[in-house]
Amino acid sequence: MSDLLERLRGRGWRLTAQRRVVAEVLDGDHVHLTADEVHARAAARLPEISRATVYNTLGELVSLGEVIEVSTDRRAMRYDPNAHRPHQHLVCGKCGLVRDVRPVGDPLTDLPEGERFGFTLSGAEITYHGLCPSCASD
Repeated sequence: MSDLLERLRGRGWRLTAQRRVVAEVLDGDHVHLTADEVHARAAARLPEISRATVYNTLGELVSLGEVIEVSTDRRAMRYDPNAHRPHQHLVCGKCGLVRDVRPVGDPLTDLPEGERFGFTLSGAEITYHGLCPSCASD
């Protein structure tokens, strides 16, 4: 069983066939699918699943804090199931590949006091941009 499915079962979230297939599609490391990609993969497993059901399920998973919405290119949101593992993102500027990365250090403590402008920090989102090995070799 996937980590996401285990977390959802632990919360007592009712796992209908549709919810289960969406969670299964999101399973794994470095998963950053758009809602349309989730729908396409879910429909391959469960042809009767609707786009509205996928969108609603993703919204519920985000509200529960079990999935993170990630914007990497100012286009479609991507959905990341690694909500409970602190990480940042590395994005290929050519093909859009997204990888989870865990840089050394804490971005909350790495920001100098003089650059905080009196803010009390509660989180940081850092996205690294570059070219993946495949795109860099083209």
